Amino acid sequence: MRIFLIKSIAKLTFKVAMLTALMVSMPASAEESPTKKVDIPSNFQKDRLVAWCIVPFDAAKRGPVARADMVVNLGLRRVAYDWRSEHIPTFEQEIQEYQKRGIEFFAFWDWRPEMEPLIRQYEISPQIWKIAPSPEAETYAEKIRIAGEALKPLAEKAISLDCSFGIYNHVGWSGEPENMVAVCQWLRKTLDSDKIGIVYNQHHGHEHIENFEADLQLMKPYLLCLNLNGMNPEPNPKILPVGQGSEDLQMIKTILESGYQGPIGVLDHRLELDSELSLKQNLEGLEKTLKELN
Repeated sequence: MRIFLIKSIAKLTFKVAMLTALMVSMPASAEESPTKKVDIPSNFQKDRLVAWCIVPFDAAKRGPVARADMVVNLGLRRVAYDWRSEHIPTFEQEIQEYQKRGIEFFAFWDWRPEMEPLIRQYEISPQIWKIAPSPEAETYAEKIRIAGEALKPLAEKAISLDCSFGIYNHVGWSGEPENMVAVCQWLRKTLDSDKIGIVYNQHHGHEHIENFEADLQLMKPYLLCLNLNGMNPEPNPKILPVGQGSEDLQMIKTILESGYQGPIGVLDHRLELDSELSLKQNLEGLEKTLKELN
């Protein structure tokens, strides 16, 4: 009887061991499998994002000190500086307040001669952003040449200051990705410099949604900054916080999958809204969208 019990226990132990091994070797079900996570690159981290359109579009009308404090309080560390004539006297103070707080003066809109000595004095190298013209000409090559010639003096100025020059998309012919790339290539060849590139704004590209993946691949070798916006097929409203557009999830997924690792911008651009609130909406919407992709 004792021998029988010993054998029975041995058989039972063997079966349990075999069953355990089988369960360990079996693939997990779909429900048990860990969800594959999207790798979020460093350019989407908050302290690498670029705040854009926060000067003349700020309903709170902040000055350099309050604006720099706002940027730091939001966890941002880069600003692309847009301006109006009333801001010219405070260009230098803006630079000073950024440097005190470790904020990068990332880009400067268009041009003012007052900036040249400040760039040299404070040893900053902002990108210079400018819209290309949409010329009338008989041939495509001639349109590219005319647009390039119009941008050439400022591009040369940027290069002389060790700054990059960015062709900025707005509306019309000059804002089409293939035309921006062609003008960029013309300038690079003419000036023998790779410090010329493209700044692409989603809020000026609602008509590009359907072809965004191909456009992004075309522009990617030249992209200096990619400014996000909430995107709907019909641009109403034109400016929308990231995460509130019907196409945002897919478009940000496209950016991630493209391998683009350059600067990403978030914008205010709403005259009726405090820039802090506008930026918060974009930051929260971007974070939510990235979590959904995870």
